[in-house]
Amino acid sequence: MEIVIASKNLHKVREYRAILKTILKCDILSLHDFPDYSPPEEVGSTFVENASSKAIHAAKALGKWVIGDDSGLVVPALGNQPGIFSARFAGKDATDKDNRNKLLEELNKIADEERTGYYECALCLASSDGLKKCVIGLCEGSIIESEKGRNGFGYDPLFVKYDYNKTFAELDEETKNRISHRRKAIDKMLPSLETLLLS
Repeated sequence: MEIVIASKNLHKVREYRAILKTILKCDILSLHDFPDYSPPEEVGSTFVENASSKAIHAAKALGKWVIGDDSGLVVPALGNQPGIFSARFAGKDATDKDNRNKLLEELNKIADEERTGYYECALCLASSDGLKKCVIGLCEGSIIESEKGRNGFGYDPLFVKYDYNKTFAELDEETKNRISHRRKAIDKMLPSLETLLLS
């Protein structure tokens, strides 16, 4: 059986494959496997709205089971920014580094005790018949003042999960994939995926 991750983000796809291969016996594809497919614009106001739109659109276009993902970093002291704009916080064509620099700049005005945030991952499962399930995984922590680590992507060099003393970018891949927001969302989605595979 094949399940498509509705993403062209190589970092995300790699994480999904690393996590799912240990718990599901199926082929994990991504939008890189369908070069002629064009995903919809992200116009939702929440992670769930964007994830469901991606899942439904790709499932209907490709005729396959699809997992749509939308995820990002939420900082309450910044009015829940960057939020759904995490990938383009510093502008449409911003790099991860640009986005991290803008986050640090915005946090300069914030007291140390308010430099808290959480990663949110919304996952939605759809078939060509429509939406089947949506879940949310959260990972809470704090934002440090300068980057540390070379692993991960996005805001990982700035994010330290509670009860850990390393950024996501300092953790090895196996550890991050065991504790991340993405893993928590997958664990919530797992019963639906297992039922799907059994059917």
